[in-house]
Amino acid sequence: MGFFLLPKATPCILFLALLSCTCFTSTDAYDPLDPNGNITIKWDIISWTPDGYVAVVTMNNFQQYRHIASPGWSMGWTWAKKEVIWSMMGGQTTEQGDCSKFKGGIPHCCKKDPTVVDLLPGTPYNQQIANCCKGGVLSSWVQDPTNAVSSFQVSVGRAGTTNRTVKVPKNFTLKAPGPGYTCGPAKIVAPTKFITSDKRRVTQALMTWNVTCTYSQFLAQKTPSCCVSLSSFYNDTLVPCLTCACGCQSNSSQSGTCVDPDTPHLASVVAGSGKNNFSPLVQCTHHMCPVSIHWHVKLNYKEYWRVKVTITNYNYRMNYSEWNMVVQHPNFDNLTQLFSFNYKSLTPYGSINDTAMLWGVKFYNDFLNQAGPNGNVQSELLFRKDKATFTFDKGWAFPRRIYFNGDNCVMPPPDAYPWLPNAGARQEVSLFALVIASLVALVFYAPA
Repeated sequence: MGFFLLPKATPCILFLALLSCTCFTSTDAYDPLDPNGNITIKWDIISWTPDGYVAVVTMNNFQQYRHIASPGWSMGWTWAKKEVIWSMMGGQTTEQGDCSKFKGGIPHCCKKDPTVVDLLPGTPYNQQIANCCKGGVLSSWVQDPTNAVSSFQVSVGRAGTTNRTVKVPKNFTLKAPGPGYTCGPAKIVAPTKFITSDKRRVTQALMTWNVTCTYSQFLAQKTPSCCVSLSSFYNDTLVPCLTCACGCQSNSSQSGTCVDPDTPHLASVVAGSGKNNFSPLVQCTHHMCPVSIHWHVKLNYKEYWRVKVTITNYNYRMNYSEWNMVVQHPNFDNLTQLFSFNYKSLTPYGSINDTAMLWGVKFYNDFLNQAGPNGNVQSELLFRKDKATFTFDKGWAFPRRIYFNGDNCVMPPPDAYPWLPNAGARQEVSLFALVIASLVALVFYAPA
């Protein structure tokens, strides 16, 4: 009977391959915990004008837990013909473009590919429409559905435009404020119906186009943005975030810039790093993540068990307002009490209740400060034990998956989770495997 001998370098290659599978999460646009999540842009033509039309553009965030924070969204497209924007309400383009050929009234924007941003709060009332002027901030659907919508009105001009000659804009883009979203083509759909404020009359758009935009974590950033660490009362082992989980200090092209918290005049160093730069400026750590989440199994009662969760911000450039966290764990079906966080059950797999969305209490801890002594929020969760499934063995008490602000966080490898003190079989098996591996090495690598 023969044996196949592997080259000496193979174990290292296999280890690196395994490490790469463990460290980096799936970043496709499809999100298994929010399979139908998207941002839908609706373009409703509400009236015709002598040379074009007036449209209301509405952005609906149908993502359960991914929101758009300050400095807000920006939307762009390419005109199909030679359209111009005569005027706008509730929004504005970032550039006017070349309007020199117009001798009378000057359009609001003459660019072939305009970019629109939301107006700021406090905009004069005569420049507003419903659901505008939030500075581009868009809440997630679960946290605040009333603020998960944003609108602006645009008056479009092109000589001879009618319902038969009107052309759909192309190449829609959405930034929030950076990359991450990919928008499909505009499609003609059934006209939107509007209900008057007194709810006694229904009107409808003359034409409606829909654009669907989906999010990809890989497009948003090349490295992960958060990591998870673990600990428990029954084991002294602290399982930290993986080293280089979000980049390495020695590789500035991948991990951006980090700052030593003990640096003299830290405030001036951070202030001089560029306020308009959205790339993270993080505290120098072994994991280099802007955000870390620590899950600590704290106490064990006869019929209950308690967990403490701490979220820490290491990013000097970002205050996370309206933050949220999504946790997948089989015991969420028996969550009894939650302290200082809001909670909503998510059921991405039908009736299986194993996924929870947590977020801060308004005006109390919904604002996660930038890196520093106050850059963390924490809560405790009390679970009732289900005798059929509950165990502390084999890492069952730790989460399967954690998201922060919609981004999948890097989890430690399962074999590193804290084990029960009586799980001695784990060490015995590992020692046995080590002995066998040593004997095999002596046999096959011994000189002839």
